[in-house]
Amino acid sequence: MAVELKKLGDVCRLINGRAYKKHEMLSEGKYPLLRVGNFFTNRSWFYSDLELSEDKYCDKGDLLYAWSASFGPRIWDGDKVIYHYHIWKIELNNDLVDKGYLFHLLEWDTEQIKEEQGTGTTMIHVTKGAMENRLLPFPSIPEQKLIVSILDTVFANLEQTRAKTEQNLKNARELFDSYLQQVFSQKGEGWVDLPLGRVCTFKHGFAFKSEFFVDESDLILLTPGNFYEDGGYRDRGGKQKYYKGEFPKEFLLSEGSLLVAMTEQAAGLLGSSALVPNGHNFLHNQRLGLVEITSEFKNKVSLKFLFHLFNTKHFRQKVQETATGLKVRHTSPKKMEVISVPFLMNLNEQEAIAQKLFKAKERAIELETIYQKKLNAIDELKKSILQKAFSGELTKTVE
Repeated sequence: MAVELKKLGDVCRLINGRAYKKHEMLSEGKYPLLRVGNFFTNRSWFYSDLELSEDKYCDKGDLLYAWSASFGPRIWDGDKVIYHYHIWKIELNNDLVDKGYLFHLLEWDTEQIKEEQGTGTTMIHVTKGAMENRLLPFPSIPEQKLIVSILDTVFANLEQTRAKTEQNLKNARELFDSYLQQVFSQKGEGWVDLPLGRVCTFKHGFAFKSEFFVDESDLILLTPGNFYEDGGYRDRGGKQKYYKGEFPKEFLLSEGSLLVAMTEQAAGLLGSSALVPNGHNFLHNQRLGLVEITSEFKNKVSLKFLFHLFNTKHFRQKVQETATGLKVRHTSPKKMEVISVPFLMNLNEQEAIAQKLFKAKERAIELETIYQKKLNAIDELKKSILQKAFSGELTKTVE
């Protein structure tokens, strides 16, 4: 038998939160102010001393819905708060809908809204009127409770699997990081501490003119965006910058050259290093420092060894200490060259260590890929189960 479709507004009431002026948003106060950002990440809270009507507060166990940008349902599990305009509190008609059922139903419907608005949409939102008029399946209360019972059990198991997989992913990342730090901290015979400027210098790149930036060319302009935070070259895909214009030929990079990000466009990027890949023509942008070995250490240094050294926590911290700027932090060649670094004097040993670290990194990436695929599979399985639940398939086996 087909499940009856009802308008969402016929089974519950969506209550608007309140818009707040800047002077009403305090750094401390009587009531925390729940905004969409807190709804999902629990960061950077504001407070208020305002006394409002009771429907502008939410308590533990209330069903809420964020409807702008980041959006979807949540059952609030914190203390009493007031909530922002971009969040609705949902007041249920308990004769028509079970809270747990509506929560899962809205989880499923959120995915339908995303598909309706398009996967490329960055600022997804839905109006109150449109939401109230959405036609959704509402079986009898006993069947709703049965669906909730099944979903809660299945999803609890999925969350356990997710937690274990996320921990395995974290362990895979930390294992290589621990090995990297160990190599450069547990120094033995042949290691010395040197100011970096004795070993190498950093050459500024060229200020390429934006009027010659194009969507496609055989010249790829390297920027800090091409660096991973933990080091290495990042292919930016459709966001990659290309160049088609005149430039000094000295800024055409050679394969295997080592570069360091001198500007921090994203947290943790400053000091990150990358080796120039083969197969393409890469240009040296002004925000990157090209590593040039000094005459004293010519033919005595492996750039691959330096690549790993520059991605250690110790080195990154020292680079941060040299940086200036609040929103966008940056450093300079002269500041970096005075940093003291642990250095292995034997070139063959440098190359052997670099090779071991690359192999360990490859293994870590393989494990991260496996665990990330498992997490993606969990997400897809959850979507599939929700689809079955609200198409009537989930309860067929227990009828």
